[in-house]
Amino acid sequence: MSYTHNEVTPYDDATDSKKSQVEGMFDNIAPYYDLLNKVLSLGIDKSWRKKAIQQLEGDQPKVILDVATGTADVAIALAQKLQPEKVVGLDLSNEMLAVGQKKIDKQSLQNMISLQQGDSENLPFEDNTFDAITVAFGVRNFEHLERGLSEMQRVLKPGGKMVVLEFSQPRIFPFKQLFNLYFKYILPLIGRVTSKDPKAYKYLYESVQAFPDGQHFVSVLEKTGFKSNQCIPLSLGICSIYVGKK
Repeated sequence: MSYTHNEVTPYDDATDSKKSQVEGMFDNIAPYYDLLNKVLSLGIDKSWRKKAIQQLEGDQPKVILDVATGTADVAIALAQKLQPEKVVGLDLSNEMLAVGQKKIDKQSLQNMISLQQGDSENLPFEDNTFDAITVAFGVRNFEHLERGLSEMQRVLKPGGKMVVLEFSQPRIFPFKQLFNLYFKYILPLIGRVTSKDPKAYKYLYESVQAFPDGQHFVSVLEKTGFKSNQCIPLSLGICSIYVGKK
């Protein structure tokens, strides 16, 4: 089965591809994105990112690609925790990258981190370029999931590791029901008040529902050439870390 996710898009405009809609959505919410992340995840998102980065600590990667880098939180954490030679952050949204660049400048990490606008499904890098690849809350937004994963597999060095952090669906009663209530009704309300783009947070709920999480995603990783794949659920399954090797 091929997952294209075309059925879930941020806006109702049938003339625009999911990719261009996602780019526009993140351009719209860029100024509010970091604050909203903290509010909406109740501050847990920082610990999730920390746990994802810990998956790479034993590997000591020198050159790392952070796909869907957004406002560069993961890229900055990678630089600070792992002290690699280079972190490249790539994202569709120039507005998100502009916010990220300010953070990088503030932390004086310009020599270690470079940001660039680009498409995760058509990566502008040579084969076997990176020791490690990270993606935090980004694969859910790919228009063609398998194409994006195949591209990351292509630019990863043999033996390199990819770490994906993504929302998943809790399955424990009554936590599952409470989570869905929060995600479906409360989260879009907060988003509407704070970000001026209510569709963005309605899309967040819908895209999580449509995403092939857990073992489904592990199967997609296998199909796109990754090996030794594993799924590590966090916070009762709200979020999961996926790890695969080339």
